[in-house]
Amino acid sequence: MTATTSKTSVKEMPDAISILTADHKKVKKLFKDFEYMKESGSPAEKEELVAEICRELTMHADAEEQIFYPAAREEIEEKNLLDEAEVEHAGVRDLVSQLQSMRPDDDLYDAKVTVMSEYVNHHIEEEQNEIFPKVKKAKLDLERLGEQILEFKNMMSPEYPPPSKPTRSKSVRTRI
Repeated sequence: MTATTSKTSVKEMPDAISILTADHKKVKKLFKDFEYMKESGSPAEKEELVAEICRELTMHADAEEQIFYPAAREEIEEKNLLDEAEVEHAGVRDLVSQLQSMRPDDDLYDAKVTVMSEYVNHHIEEEQNEIFPKVKKAKLDLERLGEQILEFKNMMSPEYPPPSKPTRSKSVRTRI
């Protein structure tokens, strides 16, 4: 009796849009967590959560501005969408800067986080409904851009976990 088993595992790299969409989902959840914590969370818990939100938003915006948007600018005609996205990033960066210099018990702290959430949600909607479809249609190499975004994020923050994607396995028949 002989047993022959062959298993091929191919790990796929997530594409740029998948990575950016996962970032969007993560930050939306963090903002929801803040909404629940706003009334009942301790100042230390709020401060830690807002610090995480700020880190995620900053890294995401940097990756988009340095990698994704320049590639998109070369391929899509609607440059104004990308201009608006960068202006929205600037507004969020301003709020990030303000929040980083504040304490959770300062006046307007919660309001600034809430307004930042509204800005970010608006930005996400425009990106996912307008920019991403145009980029997909332009047939950019989204897998290569995804690799560049992950490399950038890993360089900027070694603890940043890359989004996991299930591995595909192909099993060949086993004979006994």
